Parts: sequence; structure tokens; C-alpha cells
Amino acid sequence: MIKAVIFDLDGTLVNAYPAVADSVNNALNALGLKNRSPDEIKRSVGGGDRKLLACFVGEKRADEALRIYRPHHAKALLAFGGVKLEPGALTLLTFLKKKGFKLAIASNRPSRFTRIILQKLGIKLFFDRVRCADQVKRPKPYPDLLWDIARKFRLKESELLYVGDMTIDIACAHKAGVRMVAVATGSSSKKELNRLKPWRIISRIDKLKAIIKEEYHE
Repeated sequence: MIKAVIFDLDGTLVNAYPAVADSVNNALNALGLKNRSPDEIKRSVGGGDRKLLACFVGEKRADEALRIYRPHHAKALLAFGGVKLEPGALTLLTFLKKKGFKLAIASNRPSRFTRIILQKLGIKLFFDRVRCADQVKRPKPYPDLLWDIARKFRLKESELLYVGDMTIDIACAHKAGVRMVAVATGSSSKKELNRLKPWRIISRIDKLKAIIKEEYHE
């Protein structure tokens, strides 16, 4: 039975794409490059901020862009409209916590920005474990984040459920041997998600509640 639910962050529990797009375009402008559309930036999110910037400035200028991006992004996340909860996320987290599930975050975001998001949105206390790309040797799509959480919780992989919005999340779950629910609210299309065969696909995060109830025959 499922004893812990692990969530990706961006596109799964929260929508921080406005802040990401603002910070990416600020870095591009500082380097004399043209703006990219919010949709184009959203499609490139998921592998961490350095890989995101490399998509637009190239590998040679990625570190330079990152030095511009990160200070701006810390402020952009705190700005009005920079980040918000996905519809139904707070209700779902409250439901899972009351049911006694252990909850965790496994994100390719740097831990600094993850803390800012969780604190701003008032959801930090829901989570028993938060692990980010800069806290493991190999971030997603490698399984290290999920295995780290499993060890911390002293649970088997079969007792975990991972929820994410991207193909990289599905690949991570498959490699870790963890069941995965893909939510079609982020950077990957439903067709792309379905191609990698997650355990389930849902249209929005609060649909997970019905899956949990089904598993426990409620």
C-alpha cells in the first residue's frame, strides 16, 4: 500500500512559470539577446536552471546567464503573481496529511528557490522531506532523489507514489521502481506523458484524491 506521496514542484503543485519566464528574459536581455515566449520557456523547464538557460544562450554562456538569472529569480518568485498554487493543491495536501501519509518534494529546482516557494505559499509544514537537485549527486531523470526519500522514510519503493508533470519525472520514477502519476498541467503534453506509460495520468492535481481513495477502497 502507498505510505508516502512524493511530489515534483513546478507544474505539479505550483505554477511558477511567470517568475521563470521573467527571470530568463531578464538574463537574455542582459546578454543582448531577444526575449523568448512564456510558452517556449515553459517547454524547456525541468532539467534545472542551468540547463534551462543553456537552451537559450548555449552551453558556453550558461554560467554567465546563471549568475544573472539567480539573483533576479529570488525576487521574481516573491513578486505578485510570480508563483501560485495549482488549483486544488492545498485541498489535496490537507487531505493526504489528515490521512497520515508522509509527504515529500523531489525537484530539480535548486533548494534555495524551493524554500522560497514553499515559504511564500505557506505549505512548507506539509512536507516531511524536501530534496532538490543540488542535494544529490545525480538529479532527475536519475532515481537518486526518490531513493534518498525512500531511505529517509525507511520505506520500500513499492510503498511510494511519485507525482509529476514531465516526461523526466516519469523516467525518474521508472528508474527508481516507483509508481508514478503524471499530471497534465506542466511542461509536457498529455501525448508526451502517455508515451512513457506512467501508472496513471490525471488532468489536474486534485484528481489524485480519487486515486488514493480507490487504492484504499473508500
